Amino acid sequence: MKEFHLQIATPDGIEFDGKATSLLVKCESGDIEILCGHTDYFAAVATGRARIKTEAGERIASCSGGFLSVTKESVKLVTTTFEYADEIDIERARASKARAEDLLANAKDEKTILAAKAKLARSLNRIKVAELL
Repeated sequence: MKEFHLQIATPDGIEFDGKATSLLVKCESGDIEILCGHTDYFAAVATGRARIKTEAGERIASCSGGFLSVTKESVKLVTTTFEYADEIDIERARASKARAEDLLANAKDEKTILAAKAKLARSLNRIKVAELL
């Protein structure tokens, strides 16, 4: 299978920089899979699962926020959070979920409600991705 250059970056640094055969990521408009030769593309990234396939195998990750940029030279996924499934601390994710649910239940204003919903969505996604293993 043909390969393309993929770079995944977060505020904490580079999570992946190398050759890939496929990238599946959830964007605001739905899931998109990038293969070698994909047309130029730009999209906002949603909270969801990301799957990277290379000649060595595949890895699944929890991903949220940011953007996906595809050009004929490279594919860049710049995301707010990115955590490989095998590195997710499931107990920490469950504790984060409980805190987000508590925050949501006690929220009094729209800003707090929106922040709590976003935290809850990220926590639920991390749990779901970790349970895929």
